[in-house]
Amino acid sequence: MSRLSPISVRDHEQVLAYRLNSHNLTRRLPPSARLEAAACCGVQNTPPGSGELALHARVAGLTPDVFERDLSKEKSLLQVGSLRGAPYIVPTGDVAVFTRGVLPRSEISRRFFVAGAVPALEKIGIPLTELARRTADALRVVLDGQELTKDELGIQIAGRLELGLSVRELRSWHAPSWYAPRQRLGESVVRFTLSLVALQGLLCYAPRHGSSAATFRLTHQWLGGPPPRMPEKQARAELARRYLHAYGPSTPHHFAEWAGISPAQAAGTWKLIADELEAIDFDGRTTWLNRKDLSRFLSPPEPRGVRLLPPHDPLLALRDRETLVPNPAFHPRLWRSTVNPGAVLADGRLAAAWRPKKAGKRLTLTLSMFSPLTAGTRSEIEAEAWSLAPYRGCTSVEVVFKRAH
Repeated sequence: MSRLSPISVRDHEQVLAYRLNSHNLTRRLPPSARLEAAACCGVQNTPPGSGELALHARVAGLTPDVFERDLSKEKSLLQVGSLRGAPYIVPTGDVAVFTRGVLPRSEISRRFFVAGAVPALEKIGIPLTELARRTADALRVVLDGQELTKDELGIQIAGRLELGLSVRELRSWHAPSWYAPRQRLGESVVRFTLSLVALQGLLCYAPRHGSSAATFRLTHQWLGGPPPRMPEKQARAELARRYLHAYGPSTPHHFAEWAGISPAQAAGTWKLIADELEAIDFDGRTTWLNRKDLSRFLSPPEPRGVRLLPPHDPLLALRDRETLVPNPAFHPRLWRSTVNPGAVLADGRLAAAWRPKKAGKRLTLTLSMFSPLTAGTRSEIEAEAWSLAPYRGCTSVEVVFKRAH
């Protein structure tokens, strides 16, 4: 890390302009750069369909057919369990960065990653490290040559694992789950543990069939060969680089929150690239930026145009939310515990939240504006809304503008 006095930055607009440029939201990339858009920091696909809309906001001329070809036929994109256990669409060539780069290696860090499962683990009495090993072994058998939902995996893997349990462990394993109705505790624990197993690169999401539940395949069977490999330290270091490229200047604490990993694991990963970093005093906080991004950070291009960002868009995953939305009163409108809206980005500022509603072939987007919008901006938003119609199977679009209260 730099030993000189930190560069001091007070201008949130400069930081945001740098991040928008890193996220390819200053100007759309050409159609051939689809993988580059996904490679920046991965694309969360929650709810299903958000991933393709996030790429649409970054890539000119992206259509549902092109996206589906990349994901299902060319398989240049892959959907895997990744950061915070969420489904992410990433370039297949980068899959190790977003799986092995996140993978915890100690019992403590594993428990942190699946913190919700800890009470059940305590009741059953099996170390998570051991349970993850057994789950991975069972997965290779259960999923071999098949395509199964998470519910089906939970039931079948739990059934195989119970054969090796003691009488005491089995009693808790068969107890009713407090996580979901009509589930045994062992099934619930297996579902949590699959989030860790996914970081080993063993399973991936199969293409979704309409509104049916998501299904999984063994990664090597879906790809027709083993996924690209990368040494663990290299994968971890590259994940930190991708994070700082997209969200810098930032801190190990915010990196941990973004990835869903323990502070200790984040600090260890941060050290792998320490010699590449430059200290930035941002709003009185010591933050860090990759030195190779410094010149662009000091003079970022000015963002132009309108984008309709989907729920859980990568830009919305930044941790210092006041940089994106200075008024904290609007934060609960964008970042909710469930059912997040999308966000309207207009000339580099977040101007509104939006929600879609489909009725037949008609798509209605209702915007809650954070401040008044010019007639020109409204026209741009309406044009952008029409570009979403094919992703929803619609032939007409209406945009309703409302003032947020």
